[in-house]
Amino acid sequence: MIEAGRKKARLGLNPYNDWVAREGLLVHEGVACDLLTAETRHWPRYGVKGAAVHLRGRGDFCNLFLLDIPPGASTEPQHHLYEEVMYVVEGRGSTQLEFADGSTHSFEWQPRSMFAIPLNATYRLHNADGKNRAVIGTTTSLPLMMKIFHSDSFIFENDHFFGDRIGKDEYYTGSGDLTMIRPGSNIWETNFVPDLGEIELTAWNERGPGSLNLMFVLADSNMHAHCSEIQPGTYKKAHRHGAGRHVFTVTGKGYSLLWFDGEKDFSRVDWKPGVVFPPIEGQFHQHFVTSQEPSRYLAAGVSNVRYPLTDQQMRNGSSEQGGQGAVATSVKLGGGQIEYEDQDPRIHALWLEEMRKNGVEPQFDKYRALAATPA
Repeated sequence: MIEAGRKKARLGLNPYNDWVAREGLLVHEGVACDLLTAETRHWPRYGVKGAAVHLRGRGDFCNLFLLDIPPGASTEPQHHLYEEVMYVVEGRGSTQLEFADGSTHSFEWQPRSMFAIPLNATYRLHNADGKNRAVIGTTTSLPLMMKIFHSDSFIFENDHFFGDRIGKDEYYTGSGDLTMIRPGSNIWETNFVPDLGEIELTAWNERGPGSLNLMFVLADSNMHAHCSEIQPGTYKKAHRHGAGRHVFTVTGKGYSLLWFDGEKDFSRVDWKPGVVFPPIEGQFHQHFVTSQEPSRYLAAGVSNVRYPLTDQQMRNGSSEQGGQGAVATSVKLGGGQIEYEDQDPRIHALWLEEMRKNGVEPQFDKYRALAATPA
């Protein structure tokens, strides 16, 4: 006979959400977030202001923290068993890294810098400006690690040394190793990029005329990052992929249309530097520039071409497929990309009106001609 007073079953737990509540973190939700205007408050763990940014498309294994470092301040020392990619939205400062073998690295960052923290390395972030704050958005794998271990002490008090994650000395100076695979899949391996607005990207005209791209492998981690550029007067082809790709505007401004297969209407996100949004898993999204200058964006998330987490992610972007796989294949061939001739005709008409309102001349023919010109 079942006893009436037995304990309630512990089901459907989310250790990461429980940890966020214990931390007392302010949480921002929605489709997109402007990191320059989002509210922050003191985060005792870091000793500076911060917030958790839980946007709809982040998935259940990825998150974004917003760090708001006051003028002249520094974070408390941190080390942890989750990986992260940091993007500097505003401010200037430095990062100091210490490893269990006694070695150290440091580098100075500025707006548009990107860097990765090697797994379980001790680090501090220093704001070098005595008058202005520094704003950093960091994409992490903490939700995944919390779900696996659900132990704060294991994740934040573990002393294991991952020596193979440190990388070469030059990886902390802005240098790196380039591996040319094919358009859209060329890889720059490093730990620190001083300025994503200036780093040389490689052509990827299959995504759109004049499109540029570069994939990153950072700190030999499981984190994904790539930077793409869209030329003024053009737009990229629509595509879809898995969740957890936080898209940060680096340069320029514009908008993105988002929709699921079969939906009659589009959702729209307008973006400029400071704005971040992750498309939802399986949601088509298409990026349009409305500025006179090229627009670059950074996409950061969990699972990369070196260490894909799942078989599906392997199929979508495996090293054997050159890092893009189904994401760069037409939907007519079973992939996730919509070719221009197959897109909803409303999309181009809307873009032409946006070009008119912003005084930008369509440039598709120009960049198609450049792409067709032999080098």
